[in-house]
Amino acid sequence: MNYVIGIDLGTSAVKLLLVNQQGAVAAEVSKAYPLIQQKAGYSEQEPDIWVKQTIAGLSELLDQFTGDRSQIVGLSFSGQMHGLVLLDEKQKPLRNAILWNDTRTTAECREIYETAGKERLLQVTKNPALEGFTLPKILWVKKHEPALFQKAKTFVLPKDYVRLKLTGQLHIDYSDAAGTLLLDIAKKEWSPELCRLFGLAPDFCPPLIGSHEEVGTVLPEVAERAGLSAQTRVFAGGADNACGAIGSGILEEGKTLASIGTSGVVLSYESSGDKDFQGVVHYFNHGAPDCFYTMGVTLAAGFSLSWFKEVFAKDESYSELLEEVDTVPPGANGLLFTPYLAGERTPHADSVIRGSFIGIDSSHERKDFVRAIVEGITFSLHESVQIFREQGKRIDTIVSIGGGAQNETWLQMQADIFEATIVKLSSEQGPGMGAAMLAAVGCGWFPSLRHCAAAFLKVEKEFQPVQDNVEQYKELFRLYQAVYLNTKELNNSLVKFRK
Repeated sequence: MNYVIGIDLGTSAVKLLLVNQQGAVAAEVSKAYPLIQQKAGYSEQEPDIWVKQTIAGLSELLDQFTGDRSQIVGLSFSGQMHGLVLLDEKQKPLRNAILWNDTRTTAECREIYETAGKERLLQVTKNPALEGFTLPKILWVKKHEPALFQKAKTFVLPKDYVRLKLTGQLHIDYSDAAGTLLLDIAKKEWSPELCRLFGLAPDFCPPLIGSHEEVGTVLPEVAERAGLSAQTRVFAGGADNACGAIGSGILEEGKTLASIGTSGVVLSYESSGDKDFQGVVHYFNHGAPDCFYTMGVTLAAGFSLSWFKEVFAKDESYSELLEEVDTVPPGANGLLFTPYLAGERTPHADSVIRGSFIGIDSSHERKDFVRAIVEGITFSLHESVQIFREQGKRIDTIVSIGGGAQNETWLQMQADIFEATIVKLSSEQGPGMGAAMLAAVGCGWFPSLRHCAAAFLKVEKEFQPVQDNVEQYKELFRLYQAVYLNTKELNNSLVKFRK
């Protein structure tokens, strides 16, 4: 039996999956690395630590494998989006990578609108200028570190840098390029107009490639360090959300995904690049060939829960923290939480707004706060679901992955708030599985990603909405939406007191 490897380069760790031809995970490894946060709003990582931990992870993964190394025939990647890795003429990083959750670039976002015009930017890139995207980061370095920027010959995104060091081949795939604000989404090419407007040389943007396309084989020295065969085929891979969609079977119209990790995502398949959402949700190229996806983002989804755990329940597990949530009724006994700990993306695109607990009284216990947090995260994701429905999309079945799929009370809550059937997969590996599936199709195991999904992905359980809960949550959702409007100015006034 042959195997492929899916490598998912996340924000806090790289996760590696060894997957066989039936879609079963034969081994998995996770290798962590730190964030570098020099000041408020800054979020960076050292690119070479990704490479070091990926190769160490491959070596550890292969230590668990008892078969012939030649049976591992291919590998591919998933990776955190938007992060900027500037490279010099020798393809070495010039500075730390600036990550997706870095918010230093508000002035550069204004500059993008002033230079290109908001309407024209949306026509070309299908997305607004937000702090997390790559172009604002490029402009920030150009403005604040001009001597360094003069040495920059090109740039890549995080997983593309790892692939470069594993293969010696420089590319960006379409799904990650779509998050740069430099790609003409519909035409699938770098925009000469935008590059010219922002003073970027035509060859500053690297060659584009499809997520399913083969880039070469593993370099001999890397193969030796990792324990791989030097004939292992390498496929481009895609952005984490595109690969999460592949790994969850979001490969045809009507399919929707809710993913709750550090950030939260509601993602829906689109067969064409010609719809107009006016930039209210993101519109990106899919990892599957010649299709797209729309996506709403909650910046601090699972992060809201991990923040609460770190501050108030540091020595407890997540299962302990959540174990009494099912004893609290919908509405958390009159307590609402907005998960704006790091600002918000959809639908507000507001880097200044911050979270709130509304309705606290002396009767509330810790379990009420936990329930309110979980409901608040789900309400935030529901704002994206509502935007899709208002645009005429039918959303009646949603695949749930990530931390929100690990707790049955939370899965039922999603069914009730989204008013949709929630599907839990039997083996939920998200982006890592999507990367493995790209390698599996690339190696010729299946004629398409849809065929691969039919073989690899199995439903474990479905959750149906409970009508009484649906009605309560509709009223609570209206109250939740009012919190943003009523705290926006307060948060604007509090900015000067933040350290």
